[in-house]
Amino acid sequence: MSQNNQVIGVIGAGAMGRGIIQLFAQAGHEVRFFDAAEGAAEQAGDFVTGMVQRGADKGRISQEDADATKARLILCKEVPDLASCNVVVEAIVENIDIKQKVFASLEEIVDADAILASNTSSLVVTEIAAKCKKPERVAGLHFFNPVPLMKVAEVISAVKTSSETIATLKQVVEGTGHRAVVAADQPGFLVNHAGRGLYTEGLRILEEQVASHADVDRVMREAAGFRMGPFELMDLTGLDVSGKVMESIYEQFQQEPRFRPSSLIPPRMSAGLFGRKTGEGWYRYEDNQKVDQEELSIPALLAGAQVWVDPDADQADELKSLATAAGATLTDDAEGGALIIVQPWGIDATQACAERELDPVRTVAVDPLPGLDKRRTLMLTPVTSAAMKDAALAILGNNGHAVTVINDSPGFIVQRVLATIVNIAANIAQRGIATVADIEDSVKLGLGYPNGPLAWGDMVGGERILDILDSMQAVTGDPRYRSSQWLRRRVLLGQSLLTEEAQR
Repeated sequence: MSQNNQVIGVIGAGAMGRGIIQLFAQAGHEVRFFDAAEGAAEQAGDFVTGMVQRGADKGRISQEDADATKARLILCKEVPDLASCNVVVEAIVENIDIKQKVFASLEEIVDADAILASNTSSLVVTEIAAKCKKPERVAGLHFFNPVPLMKVAEVISAVKTSSETIATLKQVVEGTGHRAVVAADQPGFLVNHAGRGLYTEGLRILEEQVASHADVDRVMREAAGFRMGPFELMDLTGLDVSGKVMESIYEQFQQEPRFRPSSLIPPRMSAGLFGRKTGEGWYRYEDNQKVDQEELSIPALLAGAQVWVDPDADQADELKSLATAAGATLTDDAEGGALIIVQPWGIDATQACAERELDPVRTVAVDPLPGLDKRRTLMLTPVTSAAMKDAALAILGNNGHAVTVINDSPGFIVQRVLATIVNIAANIAQRGIATVADIEDSVKLGLGYPNGPLAWGDMVGGERILDILDSMQAVTGDPRYRSSQWLRRRVLLGQSLLTEEAQR
């Protein structure tokens, strides 16, 4: 089966089904589509036709190409009309019984070598295939909404799926211009699995009262380069959806601590605070625009302020320059009344004070990870004085630079979230769920992260990531931070995290 000029069937003409229909028709395939709901297939045909024509009207495609695409759309009145399809993609309700019945009925009408694929995002593909006579031709084919714009699709290999089936689906998908990533039939597949770190660690930070949800989002956007922080993203997807996904992945992975959901979620779901769709979630929305929280004002530095910068700090020279530029006087003595600035990795300011025998009343910590050219994060100990906090804020916020003040936390915000993301990706590789290349591309294309997780680990340094995880586990005692063996072995061997597992 070549990638071009196939007959593609689509069952289910909702939002996902429409996108799949459009994608394959624009790629040159005849697309036959059916929906059991009265009028749904007709509405889908009109929608896709309209989207294709809009592309021509805006000059993105020629009118000739638009007419040819529309001619490849074949509306089917009943399931037997899909008999000539080489590949049938099911995009109906997430109900295992209904999906099994649909696949059984398809097996009775399509050719013996036709492929049957499910667009399920949460069900076990092997269970869908269990009632089929030929489970080797059944696979998952998970697209993301909006399908034509989200340039990635997960090809899911169930327990009995043949390698030929996977190879064909991968070829057909990539013929549309999308990246096809292959994943084993495991909870969350690849994209939703890899995306657990941002949500769960963001919620953990909020649970611990380290920072507000708005501050977590600001830091992840402006310091780490994410398009949205975890709470903005939950509001966009809807807490009614993301909350259930968090619960299901945690349970399906046998209550793995890395995926432990937050106790903050159920009360908010009960209150209907789903996000944009309800007008209020973690944020309020007016005319579908987020109402953001105001930031802290930057105080003026008091005359005569003295500052001691830890000489072991990663950015000691830069911090000293910031202090002098703001009008502070540097001192080589941590005693007396000087403001003390440290830059710990993986531990909190309290631990740093205890290890260095520093006065916690005068000590603050600055996150070294994002770099001081971006939004700066200022961490306080539980007893940092207001005067010392204001002095540090004045220094870091001089000349209008953005600063976020947080409470004591092992690993700040960015260190915690990035280390968790890298660790989960390493464990995906450890379990053989996907290749390193597919993990990297799926995260960039499916989640919109600025870097792939393992490349990010290399940028920060695998040894540093491992140190952050080990330190966080030591400080908190929480097994969610235990490091992946895959990660640890590469660090010990001095290898890049982008190194694929050796073939045996």
